Amino acid sequence: MLFVIFCGQQALSDRRRKPIVCPTGILGTVPLNPASISKALVRGPNWLGDVVMSLPAVRALRAALPAAEIAMVARPSVADVYARESAIHRVIVYPKPRGLRDRRQLAARIRQERFDAAVLLPNAFDAALLAWMARIPLRIGYNRDARGLLLTHAVPAPQPGEIPRHQRFYYLELLRRAGLLEQYPKCDVITLGGMDAARQAGGRRLAALGIAGPVVGISPGAAYGAAKRWLPERFAESGGELAGALRASVLLFGSAAERPLCETVAEPLRRAGIEARNLAGETTLGEFIDLAAVCRLFLTNDSGAMHLASALEVPTVAVFGATDDGATGPAGSLARVVREHAECSPCLLRECPIDHRCMTRVSAARVTAAAAELLSGQTWTREARS
Repeated sequence: MLFVIFCGQQALSDRRRKPIVCPTGILGTVPLNPASISKALVRGPNWLGDVVMSLPAVRALRAALPAAEIAMVARPSVADVYARESAIHRVIVYPKPRGLRDRRQLAARIRQERFDAAVLLPNAFDAALLAWMARIPLRIGYNRDARGLLLTHAVPAPQPGEIPRHQRFYYLELLRRAGLLEQYPKCDVITLGGMDAARQAGGRRLAALGIAGPVVGISPGAAYGAAKRWLPERFAESGGELAGALRASVLLFGSAAERPLCETVAEPLRRAGIEARNLAGETTLGEFIDLAAVCRLFLTNDSGAMHLASALEVPTVAVFGATDDGATGPAGSLARVVREHAECSPCLLRECPIDHRCMTRVSAARVTAAAAELLSGQTWTREARS
């Protein structure tokens, strides 16, 4: 089944651009002339954090194609982020295909739209297959996952050291190498579209929950695996101290599967006299965004929730261990990464095969101090990884 969400759209100019010559090395024979693209389809990533990190590229594409209609194809689990984005005209939401028949049906529906170009942000073979089956004339993506023959512009993927390490530059580099950008736009900070509306909606949601006063958000889970999770009792310790100082309630966020984990954090908070609501599994993505937007502070692991809270300009403290904050850390103006040195970190594993030392070495006191510094308004610099 195919769903369409209409988004806010920036005014489209009728400027015409000169053809841009693609850099050497691109496997493709179809010339790329941005002025000829009046209708573009973008395939978004499937992971929530990657979606947030793709926003600078989406906005850069809008700047490169000011007169074009841009539609985004996205999974239901992440579509609400793109639906708030003014650079996108509409979002085409589709569930994960269960087989070739589902792909054919979706491709036929997209083919009826008569898109001029497809820009594929993820590396997946399936993304290129869908664009090819939909007979989109220009198909732009990285030449990875054995999909080069399905693309008209198979862009060589950057090698380590060729571009800045953070993931947002990987998406921007695709546009640059394809000839759609001459240089990266300024994107030191990533923000979410529609923040004011999210805060207003979040205030109404808090009132509906019967919560008055400030709230601290805690997201103790991580979809990628347990190796990324800080200890729940330390989330409770740090969250309790900070909520007490702020005279705040605590909202626990996570998936339905993470509800027991969130309850492990909530119980000691309640025993300490702090109101703690376990909302794991009870919020849609849109509801989470609205509630996160009104949090006074957000404590989290490396997760999609971290990227959203940071992009909402909420003071965010993220505990890192198994993953690399230089590549996938938060890019908000009020975010801080806390990590301790471990000789095996970052390992990028889903499960720790030894003693989880990268996380057990991070004390609750360190997280509390990082949050207090953010809340005090002091300037800070993200710590260099040991």
